[in-house]
Amino acid sequence: MDINKRFEKVIETLFKGNKRAFARTIGVAATVVENIVGTRQGKPSYDVLVKVCSNANISAEWLLNGRGEMLQSSAEPIPAEVKEDFKMRTDRTVDLQSVPLYDLNAAAGLVALFEAKHTQEPTDYLQIPDLPPCDGAIYVRGDSMYPLLKSGDIVLYKEVQHIFWGEMYLLSFSLDGEDYITIKYIQKGDREDTVRLVSHNPHHAPKEIPANSIRALALVKASVRFNTMG
Repeated sequence: MDINKRFEKVIETLFKGNKRAFARTIGVAATVVENIVGTRQGKPSYDVLVKVCSNANISAEWLLNGRGEMLQSSAEPIPAEVKEDFKMRTDRTVDLQSVPLYDLNAAAGLVALFEAKHTQEPTDYLQIPDLPPCDGAIYVRGDSMYPLLKSGDIVLYKEVQHIFWGEMYLLSFSLDGEDYITIKYIQKGDREDTVRLVSHNPHHAPKEIPANSIRALALVKASVRFNTMG
């Protein structure tokens, strides 16, 4: 099985054959995916490989060489020697993005926002040079990620369907009949069916939740902080 076939297997196994959903998850244009798995059977670039491993939780060893399991057991880097064969391109796919800034209160929650993002009216737009592909931005609430993030900061996110262990996520989950929206590092739980939500603020203890309680998930790509003098 060559690397193009392994791409096809990822799409079929994790995305039920939906190439567009796969492209959105890893953060590339649909045409990039079609170039790899379509009739052209092009060779994926280095940064596309990084996106697949990072955003779809795919093992670099399996994707590159076909060895081991398809899904990562932990965060693993792409071997440096691969850079000679897979040329790296910039992470940007557009010269300057206009990332919509949303009001979570107006959107009635993260799940509703993700489901209706094409009809939800943004409160503003952010333009930041050299920004990786983002789906939207929201204001931070609370102090669980302080001092890395503080209430009033803005985080820019990319919606994903799979977890890359140890990264920072914006997520919504339901527990005991209550819905929660938070920003946390996500680590493996003690059991296979759980994940551990870890704060940057040491005053907030880690919390283990059922993996299937997560209703919406987005990788935090960047943050913006306003500094004022008073």
